[in-house]
Amino acid sequence: MQTADSRTDATCSQHSPLGASLLGRHSSIDPREREIVIDRVCVRCRCEYEWGVHVAFFWTGAAHSTGSSDDSVWSERERLLVRLVDELHESSTLSESRWGELTMGWSPSQLIELLILVGWYHLISFVTNGARIELEEGAPRFPQEEGTGEG
Repeated sequence: MQTADSRTDATCSQHSPLGASLLGRHSSIDPREREIVIDRVCVRCRCEYEWGVHVAFFWTGAAHSTGSSDDSVWSERERLLVRLVDELHESSTLSESRWGELTMGWSPSQLIELLILVGWYHLISFVTNGARIELEEGAPRFPQEEGTGEG
């Protein structure tokens, strides 16, 4: 019988090297898709600092990450990534139907990477917000009327 730890290890061991993937050096996730996930997590966690840094350095179209997953700016694939982040943020898990949708577009290893990416940027958001890190001068800010990603 496997322990919970050994099951977690077995699941995560499908994906290596873990740290490098989060930083994009060995990521199997498309860079635009990775930024959609990161930016959406930052919006949902209300982490304006990290969101602004990513918008400034990695993706100029990220302002859309503050809107609804139903916004017309998203392709079906991108919409599914936004819904992945939203569902994990709201419930800390994914429904069977959402998981099924995701398996149609990403490999098991990529899905683990996406889950880890969402968790990692939750951690970054919690530390950044909790430590009250000052916003970078000149970095983009959340749109005035948005900034929660809810809706």
